[in-house]
Amino acid sequence: MIEIARRGVCLVLSAPSGAGKTAIADALLASEPRLERSISVTTRARRPAEIDGVHYNFLTEDGFQQALRDNALLEWARVLQGSHAYGTPRVPVERALAAGRDVVFDIDWQGHAQLRERLPADVVSVFVLPPNLMALRARLVGRAGDRGDEIERRMRVAQDEIRHWVEFDHVVVNEELHAATESVRAVLHAARHSTARLNGLAAFVERLN
Repeated sequence: MIEIARRGVCLVLSAPSGAGKTAIADALLASEPRLERSISVTTRARRPAEIDGVHYNFLTEDGFQQALRDNALLEWARVLQGSHAYGTPRVPVERALAAGRDVVFDIDWQGHAQLRERLPADVVSVFVLPPNLMALRARLVGRAGDRGDEIERRMRVAQDEIRHWVEFDHVVVNEELHAATESVRAVLHAARHSTARLNGLAAFVERLN
């Protein structure tokens, strides 16, 4: 009997808004049974269609501050001029990794930097790029329905985010969703077979010799 246990992988997907990282994550989650989504905590109010513990774990501001004091978050940030906080809870991620399950993260480059600092041996990251800026603009317009100044603001933010591609392990250009998803899947499968992730491998090879 082969006794090689595998430690899970933190698969981080980052991209400018509109590049398609969430669609890639959804496609992988639908077809990779050992992959689960990291569910963030947030201090913003729950929207009517959202389910606590499924879409987000909703915390009060006091609860969020307590999580920070307890070192219970792997990464966190404030958005919208600091009015709402988001973060990744530590315990569910570490429990999944220890059990050999993989966790996909849909976070920005700042969250990626924090996560890599805290779990340096467990993170494999992919930056998703649009095929060109015209396609990115079209996706933003089609998705949000914004016009004028708001689209220009989103484009400026996107171009700033694109500058951080060099901080990631891999880059995938999302010209066609299926092809981009398969490229990210290949990264995940390769990471699963990294020698550093295979507990008991040395003992198994020793028996072979």
